[in-house]
Amino acid sequence: MSRRYALYWLPAPGSRLEAFGRAVLGTDNVSGLPVAHPEGLGDLAAVTAGARVYGFHATLKAPLRLAPGAAEADLVAAARDLAAAHPPVAVGPLRVAALGPFLALVPEAPPPELGLLAAECVAALDPFRAPLTEAERAKRRPERLDARGRALLARWGYPYVFEAFRFHMTLTDALPEADRDSWHRRLSEAYGAAGPEPLRIDAVSLLIQDGSEPFRLLARLPFGEARG
Repeated sequence: MSRRYALYWLPAPGSRLEAFGRAVLGTDNVSGLPVAHPEGLGDLAAVTAGARVYGFHATLKAPLRLAPGAAEADLVAAARDLAAAHPPVAVGPLRVAALGPFLALVPEAPPPELGLLAAECVAALDPFRAPLTEAERAKRRPERLDARGRALLARWGYPYVFEAFRFHMTLTDALPEADRDSWHRRLSEAYGAAGPEPLRIDAVSLLIQDGSEPFRLLARLPFGEARG
């Protein structure tokens, strides 16, 4: 069975943002248990099946297989060292937005430090990444990318890194165009009602996936200044 790892940002345990995201996707990617959708949004189950596999998160280093000779313990240690040396990042309020056919939470005004954090995560863990297989490369639809996107995919195994990075927390699968405005309104209202705090990143999380199973938390890694 193939195994993949990913470096994500997950909401703080017990936060209102964590509760909102888990309810929207209908799953808890720490315990693996199902979570009830928000009241009046039971039909979310039909438009979150794909997102549910990954859980409520923001990608900092896209899913990867370990390179030959690389060990899980070394990957965890590298991520822990990165976190220990990093100061918290104040991101601020989020909003529901359309990213192509998907809906996601994005920062209202992303600070430069956020892109720098993502770039550091990409570079720090890349030595542990196995090269893409042809199937993995094809899944990224390189024919739809521009020349720079194809170059990023070839070098880093993922096209949405560095200047192409956009911090987002996916809320739905791809939606038919006719349904997007309605879902945007409904999820915006639900998000406002949840009353989440402004986003502050003070930890990253390593997650693990076996085969096609949902991703599960492997280690939560607090930033140095957030260790208390």
